[in-house]
Amino acid sequence: MNETFKFLKENTQVNFISTIDGNKPSCRPFGDPIMVGNKIYVITNKEKNVSKQIKKNNHVCIVAYDGENWIRINCELIDDSDNIKVKQVVIDEFDWAIEAGYTLDNPDFQFLYMANVDATIYNEDGDILESYNF
Repeated sequence: MNETFKFLKENTQVNFISTIDGNKPSCRPFGDPIMVGNKIYVITNKEKNVSKQIKKNNHVCIVAYDGENWIRINCELIDDSDNIKVKQVVIDEFDWAIEAGYTLDNPDFQFLYMANVDATIYNEDGDILESYNF
């Protein structure tokens, strides 16, 4: 798990999350994952289409590239937005959080943790360098 988080947080600036929108794939950039306890979280807003798609089908694929290697993460995203501890971590860690409306009392402030994770890091040739399940 730590290696997966490090790849997303330290090695890359943008991660791409793919969801299902009706019967079509949909992909968009994400950034700023956080780790609280033994969970890796992504942050969004419940009003966004990505949130609505995850609510219908929480199986996602996350891909990121660090200039040499890339990671593919197949997982479920579990809504943990009622967890005040995690909300506070986001607010404390990111100076943009309050300005973006991420406050303790904002019901649209959403964060989801990765569960049933199958993460694989590949080199540019597509060779598997490491695999993780958690």
